[in-house]
Amino acid sequence: MSITHLELPLTDDHYVTDRDARAAQQRHLSLVPAPTAVSAPQVRLTRRGRVAVVLAALGVIVALMVVFGSGTAATSDAGTIVDTATVTVQPGQTLWSIAADANPDGDIRDTVDDIVRLNALADGQSLQMGTPLAVPVYGD
Repeated sequence: MSITHLELPLTDDHYVTDRDARAAQQRHLSLVPAPTAVSAPQVRLTRRGRVAVVLAALGVIVALMVVFGSGTAATSDAGTIVDTATVTVQPGQTLWSIAADANPDGDIRDTVDDIVRLNALADGQSLQMGTPLAVPVYGD
């Protein structure tokens, strides 16, 4: 609520008396409604803002890929050299039979895994006749 300013009217020859001023002041009082609550303006992204948000999201994704990415690490240590022999796949041979011939006293599953890793074979890949395979040589 606020009060409007007082305008004192002038009469013909003199100013309004003090009593008349108070009466005029009372007559000129008026109620002004309280200001309404102004809502905050809506946030709108500009083109530059959208680009910044996309780049920030990509940065977070790249950081997560680096942190939780591949578990391989390059070291200065030399890898162990595995003695291998080359076996040519014959008709009717399977990876299991080749692994059993290469390591008859060991675990055939581990030997199959070693052959698959040495030759970078895909899972479920069938062997073609005449394909040379590197097979680890196990000591007696």
